[in-house]
Amino acid sequence: MIQLFHRLRALDEAVFYWLFVKTAGLRKTRLVFWFSRSGDGPYYALFALLAVIATVEGSWLFVQRLLIAFAVEIPLFIGLKHVLKRARPDRPAFQAAITPADEFSFPSGHSTAAFLFAILVVTSFPIWSSAVYLWAVLVAMSRIVLGVHYPSDVIAGAILGTGIGMLFIGLIQ
Repeated sequence: MIQLFHRLRALDEAVFYWLFVKTAGLRKTRLVFWFSRSGDGPYYALFALLAVIATVEGSWLFVQRLLIAFAVEIPLFIGLKHVLKRARPDRPAFQAAITPADEFSFPSGHSTAAFLFAILVVTSFPIWSSAVYLWAVLVAMSRIVLGVHYPSDVIAGAILGTGIGMLFIGLIQ
């Protein structure tokens, strides 16, 4: 079992470095940086505020779920990072395009938050389904392209965020 884990980790790292090399052109544009930044916390609050101001039906329920879910999600992913302590991508002659907020990579906080937000938006405002999930995927991918997360980090974040969102959708009705 341990050997399987080591093989999966080696594959994860090999896929990361391959993707990082293949996406070098994307780092020359500002778009990948924008997608990464769009996954930062203040933008979630702005979206919620706009939904309430516009008096969109379901916006108060959305805000309640959002506040409670993020109150759980933030300490959970930070705690997991500090328990699991997976180092961020690092090799001789490798340089990430941005400086991450912390030293650990698993799970990706940006991916966790983006997928949590996406499932809450989709549940409250189904018309946004395609756009918000595309955005969440692009936030997650931007973290790989910028060199701060392995593919398994963003996959785990997507699963964690979706799971937390589903939990609070079921609890807060």
